[in-house]
Amino acid sequence: MSKELETGNEDLSTDGVREDFEPADEELSSDQERLRNDLEEANDQLLRMKAEVQNIRRRAQRDVENAHKFSLDKFVNGLLPVVDNMERALGSVDDESRGDDAVSEGLELTLKSFIAVLEDFHVVQIDPVGQPFDAELHQAVSIIPNNDLEPNTVIDVFQKGYTLSGRLVRPAMVSVSNAL
Repeated sequence: MSKELETGNEDLSTDGVREDFEPADEELSSDQERLRNDLEEANDQLLRMKAEVQNIRRRAQRDVENAHKFSLDKFVNGLLPVVDNMERALGSVDDESRGDDAVSEGLELTLKSFIAVLEDFHVVQIDPVGQPFDAELHQAVSIIPNNDLEPNTVIDVFQKGYTLSGRLVRPAMVSVSNAL
């Protein structure tokens, strides 16, 4: 396996040269493989970090949106008893004197404008008379036997419920029908 090359006055021999480089080649290829694995691992970590940052941004944005959307929650809960009292006051005025009495007319207009303002801020009244009972939106206060209606139909509303931007603020307190 020995070859000799002559170039001018010099004799070059390749004896043992290939054997000397073979371990270096193996070492080099194992280093390359290790570096390749390290690079893949670093790229994988980078992708995971980018995804995590994106998830954090989305979560923060959603939290800010929810904070804006539901920041009125306490305020709305404070106003609902006022609406209830205005409705009770209007309910106590009999129908004959309602049109003649300036106070009841003013109370009715005030209640309508109050409810309109609430609706402008995405507060929606739940008045479920005649609808099927929904435990997510209603709180059953009593059960009344009634064969004329389907079982679990809302017969009467004691207190209206409200949602704020689709989220329940207060459930409607209702009476529900039951078959005899």
